Amino acid sequence: MAKKSNILAIAIPLILVLLGFVAYDYGYLRLQAEMNSMREMERLKTRTLSQYVTLIAEKPQFENKLASIKEKRKADQLKLIEGKTLSLAAATLQENVKAIITGRGGTVSSERVEKPEDLGSFKVITIAIDSVLPDMRALTEILYTIETRTPSLYVNELDTRVRNLREPRELMVKLKISALTTRE
Repeated sequence: MAKKSNILAIAIPLILVLLGFVAYDYGYLRLQAEMNSMREMERLKTRTLSQYVTLIAEKPQFENKLASIKEKRKADQLKLIEGKTLSLAAATLQENVKAIITGRGGTVSSERVEKPEDLGSFKVITIAIDSVLPDMRALTEILYTIETRTPSLYVNELDTRVRNLREPRELMVKLKISALTTRE
């Protein structure tokens, strides 16, 4: 019995020490690793939350910037010839130029729409107009009106000839005028 109690006296503390190591290894160390992992997750979530708070705080600045960009785009849209299709935009351009010429006492003898060209996200529409103008002053006023109006029009070519050399008053004018429109 002494041998059994002697073995028991050694085995029980040894088992308790081994149980302590197992509890330390599988219990305490795992718990410590989970705690570290949770702290790291908390730090990441806190950093993400602070970034969201910063973005939310900057929201009014973004809204103001967006509003100014929209206003600028709207102002730029006014410089373009409007039309749902390129044909309608070209017709609008023709009517605008025709109104300018006839408003200054000129007559339009012919008008043509040329092939549109690509310019980035825009299309350049060009028309060619042959007209007869009463005098040089009317030509000056027409060119000034074309170049300074909104939507923006651009004179690409200008060919001017006197209609009658004996009476140099009327002018025959050939114009090529371009304008920008949105790409369709």
